[in-house]
Amino acid sequence: MCRRFFAILVFAVTFICYSFAQTAVSQSGIEPFVIVLDAGHGGHDPGNLGNGYFEKNIALNIVLNIGEILEKDPNFKVIYTRKDDTFIDLYVRGEIANKANADLFVSVHCDSHTSNAHGAGTFVLGLHANKQNFEIAKKENSVIYLEDNYQDRYAGYDINSPESVIGLTIMQEEFLDQSINLAKAIQDNFTQKLKRNDRKVKQAGFIVLHQTFMPSVLIETGFLTHDKEGAYLNSKKGQSEMGTAIANAIVTYRGKMLAGVAPSGNTSKSTPEPESIEPETAKEVEAAPVLTASETDKESADQAAVPKEQMPEEKTPEVVVSAQEILKTAENTSAMEKEVETEKIPSKPMEQTSVPTEMSGAGKAAISFKVQVLASSKNIPLKAANFKGLNTLSKEPYKTLYRYMYGNTNSLEEAELLKSNAALKGYTSAYVVAYKDGERITMKEALKYVSNQ
Repeated sequence: MCRRFFAILVFAVTFICYSFAQTAVSQSGIEPFVIVLDAGHGGHDPGNLGNGYFEKNIALNIVLNIGEILEKDPNFKVIYTRKDDTFIDLYVRGEIANKANADLFVSVHCDSHTSNAHGAGTFVLGLHANKQNFEIAKKENSVIYLEDNYQDRYAGYDINSPESVIGLTIMQEEFLDQSINLAKAIQDNFTQKLKRNDRKVKQAGFIVLHQTFMPSVLIETGFLTHDKEGAYLNSKKGQSEMGTAIANAIVTYRGKMLAGVAPSGNTSKSTPEPESIEPETAKEVEAAPVLTASETDKESADQAAVPKEQMPEEKTPEVVVSAQEILKTAENTSAMEKEVETEKIPSKPMEQTSVPTEMSGAGKAAISFKVQVLASSKNIPLKAANFKGLNTLSKEPYKTLYRYMYGNTNSLEEAELLKSNAALKGYTSAYVVAYKDGERITMKEALKYVSNQ
């Protein structure tokens, strides 16, 4: 009886403390910082192999360690693309982050090589600065060939062609600085706290990063083919330390963003590269099993997939990587020569094309649905030629971006048809958004309102 009473008491105290923490966050007026954690590969895709280790298992265990730490802080909301040994298409990973209106997307991987290469590196989306970065991206992108219908979904993309990356980089340009800030914080923890060999912050054309509309990084935690490093990454100690380093970097990134002192990532100073791998890493090696757990609900905020706050460029502390290395682009690529302007966009009413809306009752109902096909810092004229032949277009300013929508209907079924049509035109990440009396609302609110009519 006493034991049962004690268990109830512990549960009650825990519940009250958790509720108090949630209330404190809510009363502070600061929304939870949404992090999408992506464990690379999974299921029938083992990822890189080396010394008998599986990338998919190690990446998952590191991700679960990151999530366990962040979930203890009520300021964070953690969403996983997978929590067990499941194969998830690359485009689905991006959709999970976009629909959750995430603040950050963090993808965790391991590398392999025929040489004795070792060390941890963090990538942001961009043109390959060298052949080595291109080869790493090719390996990670080759997973598309394991997906159903990849010919249609990734039509026109050739993993063997550097030119294919040019189109991938445009959508992420407005988030490049923030992505570099996070990547730099991660590398600092790897090199300064864990003394890992520093492979620095680099750019490469990873499809999984292209699919997201928020600051995003892909972490190569080390090389499974290196004897000591592979053993370290496969051990519980290594997975815990790497997960802690990444989680702490995310906390640091958020703190600097809220304080308005985030580094711009444009300095050329760098910290010295550690000479060797931690000698104790060969100890306590365990074949860490895959930890299975029920899938976290993939909640959809269905807002435009852009960060809640833009990080101001102010004081610039030391950065691990030089500006030339991070922001290097192909000199012969004319398509990427113009910089994307991220000026503050004044608030103004939504602009629409002159094409009349023909969907049934769209102007009569308080609730209407559209399909968001794009979010960009560029003010693109609403012409069908600029949107792959789509018409009935509209746009609205949001922070430093413009959101571009296709169609207008009060029928969710018709909106889904519009979404399918947009996907056929090449907008595979398009999604349905809702409005009430012209104001953007969540899909949850829209469906509740419609069901009560």
